[in-house]
Amino acid sequence: MVVQKPWLPVYLRLPAGPQASLGILAFEAAAAMSKLLSLHRSLSDQEVSRLRSDAMRSPGVVYLNSTDQAFLLRLACAELVVSLDAAAAAVARLGLRCGIDFGGVYACLKAGAPDASLDPLVAKGFRVKAKKMERLVAATARLCSEMEALDELESAERKMSVRGWSRLSGPIPQHPQAAAAAAAAAQQQQQQQQLAGDSPGAESLLQELKTQQLKVKRLKEESLWNQSYKKAVGLMARAACAVFVRICSIFGPFVPGLPPPLPSATTDSVQTRLSKLLHPRSGKAKASSGPITRRDGPSRVHPPMTSNSCPIIGRPPPGQQKSPSNWRKLLDAPPRTVGGAGLDQQYANVIVSAEELLRMEAEGRQEEASAERAEMYEMLPAKLRAAVRSKLREWWRDPGPLDEALARGWKDAVDRIMAWLGPMARDTVQWQAERNMDRRRRFDGAPRVYALQTLRWADKDKAEAAIVEVLVALSCICWYEERRRGSVRLG
Repeated sequence: MVVQKPWLPVYLRLPAGPQASLGILAFEAAAAMSKLLSLHRSLSDQEVSRLRSDAMRSPGVVYLNSTDQAFLLRLACAELVVSLDAAAAAVARLGLRCGIDFGGVYACLKAGAPDASLDPLVAKGFRVKAKKMERLVAATARLCSEMEALDELESAERKMSVRGWSRLSGPIPQHPQAAAAAAAAAQQQQQQQQLAGDSPGAESLLQELKTQQLKVKRLKEESLWNQSYKKAVGLMARAACAVFVRICSIFGPFVPGLPPPLPSATTDSVQTRLSKLLHPRSGKAKASSGPITRRDGPSRVHPPMTSNSCPIIGRPPPGQQKSPSNWRKLLDAPPRTVGGAGLDQQYANVIVSAEELLRMEAEGRQEEASAERAEMYEMLPAKLRAAVRSKLREWWRDPGPLDEALARGWKDAVDRIMAWLGPMARDTVQWQAERNMDRRRRFDGAPRVYALQTLRWADKDKAEAAIVEVLVALSCICWYEERRRGSVRLG
């Protein structure tokens, strides 16, 4: 009697244990490691200063999103924590294969347990380990691309090795004489195939295949492929803890729900504190939860002028401190915003197309501009298209004198709006691209764009009014340019 083995998922059948190599899971580890590197760079002093001075105080964010800097800080903090949670979950999955309960460690750290907090010395150690992580991620990314190239070469080699066998397809002969003849023909064809394999093209392919195999073998030694679970998980666990401590030290005074940062002076060494983290004691602190309200932005038609100074935001009174129960829920855009209506990507594409149309008109590429304008109007939702037509009908009832001064006024108006609307559209496109499951971006450790910089949190009515003004002005500019070129040709 044959005993059937229980079915197990592939990831459970992979080698496990502290000293086992990551193998194919190196790519998952590299993706998590690159996300930790991106968070680490986003929390640098330079990036935090840019967030406070430029992103949060840009005219588009102030006019369309919010003037409440405490709310914007909560958004930025929530986005960082959610991204860190995803990376920590990947580290915890890998940790289970080598006996490290990093999920429990990370939960204690977020709850603010005394023995699960790290001092600022960990951040210093992380900066030293960041160089090693960068090398490992870069080598793993190269390994991924080289393994894809190796697969293509092996596929080409297999096709060459079986070339000519397709002519043998057909029914199997029933008579022994016919079967013997078919076997002789197959043997003769195999000999011809071997002779064909001695051609210069085949030799070149085999040499290239051998070189590629050696390159993949070398990259496996340098990358995470041959790293043990214990080393890789330990490296990422320290990084995740250091990133969370950095988040608490930066956003803790302004965002409720984060444990207080550790004092700078401590007698424990980094290694001792990390060993305590890997074996936390029982008991978790509880954090209060409650809703967070948002204040409305200004109701003016045009964005106000803002300075780049960074005001000091104090901690709210103790009675007003409420901890968000779910960081991910805080990132859900309300229905009255562009992101809540699911139109942020579409509106961003329209604005980017309008920028490209302006550039084409300035460079004199009329045919390309006409095609771009037609494509841009096809992307408009029915509501915006009707609003643009209504505005154009109102203008055509009393157009007034059509001269160069009027066209220049339209151009200046479009430039003023696009000066603050264009960057938000480009940031929206980049923000969406960073969250797509694209293999090219999987190992990118550069700082990311925050959602507060995008159209996701933009007031829907204000954003649509600005887009309509831009499109109406663009239509008038294009109409004037066509009339001007026509009069020049007639003259």
